[in-house]
Order: sequence, then structure tokens, then C-alpha cells
Amino acid sequence: MTVQTIDLLKTPTDLKKLLSLITKGEEVLLTEGAKPIARVVPMASLETQRVPGLHAGAIWTSDDFDAPLPDEFWTGEA
Repeated sequence: MTVQTIDLLKTPTDLKKLLSLITKGEEVLLTEGAKPIARVVPMASLETQRVPGLHAGAIWTSDDFDAPLPDEFWTGEA
């Protein structure tokens, strides 16, 4: 991925120009003089599908997960 630096003080730029660079796969670094202001990058591909069951057994829920909390929790009394 190439990085295109645009100094907003020297080159006023419009959103369409920025988006055309991004859709080509370029990263855009927006600056005001030597001060970096923002970095605009293309979004990651949303084509990757989640795999159910990939980490089976890695997460657990306690048996009392949905049990009411004691009054001391709500009142702050110990």
C-alpha cells in the first residue's frame, strides 16, 4: 500500500479526490504543514466470513450468570 501525503495548507483537496485515491488502495496522510492531522485508509475487506465453532470451549458462562445481584451490589454497602 502506498502512502499519499496531502498538505491541506498548500493543496486544498475535495472529498471525491480523496475517495478516488482510497479506492485505488492508497493510504492518504493529511497534514497541515509538517503536522499530521489524519490518516485515511481503505476499509478491510468484508468478504471474510466468520467461522462458527472456531474456538469451541474457549469461553464459558457461569451457572449463576443471570441470577439477580445482591442488594449490597446496588447500595454499595459491604
